[in-house]
Amino acid sequence: MRPGVVVTLVSASLLLLGAAPGGGDPQPLPAQLADTGGGSQLITAQASALSSTSGTLTWWERRDGQWAQVGSAAARFGAKGLVEGDKRQQGTNTTPTGLYDLPFGFGLQAAPTGTTVEYRPVTANSWWCQDNDSASYNRWVEPLPSDCRAAESEKLSSYTTQYAYALVIGFNYLQPVRGRGAGIFLHVNGQGATAGCVSVPEEAMREIVRWADPKKAPHIAIGTVSGSTALARY
Repeated sequence: MRPGVVVTLVSASLLLLGAAPGGGDPQPLPAQLADTGGGSQLITAQASALSSTSGTLTWWERRDGQWAQVGSAAARFGAKGLVEGDKRQQGTNTTPTGLYDLPFGFGLQAAPTGTTVEYRPVTANSWWCQDNDSASYNRWVEPLPSDCRAAESEKLSSYTTQYAYALVIGFNYLQPVRGRGAGIFLHVNGQGATAGCVSVPEEAMREIVRWADPKKAPHIAIGTVSGSTALARY
């Protein structure tokens, strides 16, 4: 994970117009990024502006030295839009921009056939601790520890639609900063915008879980089309 990485365009026109330097064929978005996480799989989640609650999620794979698009789907972001990851505050319903790893997957549904990423089944005792005072802050816990208040956490089995399939986004995960935010996932769409996660239709989420390969170090890059948090200047 690269916490707090600002996601900015090398050139706004490069992405908006699809023009490659020198007037050649358009480059795939990952080829425009300064950092893609070092692996050969990348997910890009792109909104039109920080205030947007929707956009596009695309997953890519590097083959023979070239980035190729594997799939794409409409995406939803936080109800209050997006914000730079290192400036985010917990409880603001904003999606953090930046480049993050994908530590593991989980879900109420069984892992799709062919899944290789670590995938944890959600049970009645599965929680995500979001209590800033807990030693387990921003961690999967099973069962809920005594120092983690249920009112400050998510009982994962309660989200029967959203957590049918999910991948943990490594925001504030490696060395959690209290108050910055916890429980940021890539998951199945609910009824509307998210509380800070990124969501896609169930079919797309199932395919992403099956596609993600830990041997290929998949990452997710979250940003906007232009401005200080735009995709393509990692």
